Amino acid sequence: MWWACPFAFHLLGLLLMLIMAGLIGALADAVMPGRLPGGWLGATLAGLVGSWLGALILGRLGPSLFGIRVLPAFLGALAVAFLVAFLSRRNTESGAAG
Repeated sequence: MWWACPFAFHLLGLLLMLIMAGLIGALADAVMPGRLPGGWLGATLAGLVGSWLGALILGRLGPSLFGIRVLPAFLGALAVAFLVAFLSRRNTESGAAG
């Protein structure tokens, strides 16, 4: 009885959006050299932040699945993944030199 609990539909939508963000983040992690820290949680965060960043820069471009625009989200997740890889590489190099 889904009509008895109106919150269930919104919770399902949130769950599907998080799964989609995780898939986009995992795809960005697979494409870029190196690995995202945090495993699946890091990939999901990269997908969510990348989705927000991509939508901010590219707007409503491409198809949408579960509330996430796929092309801007993927490009944004790639940018976030490269930024995280660059910053983590920079921190490990400065830590080893000091």
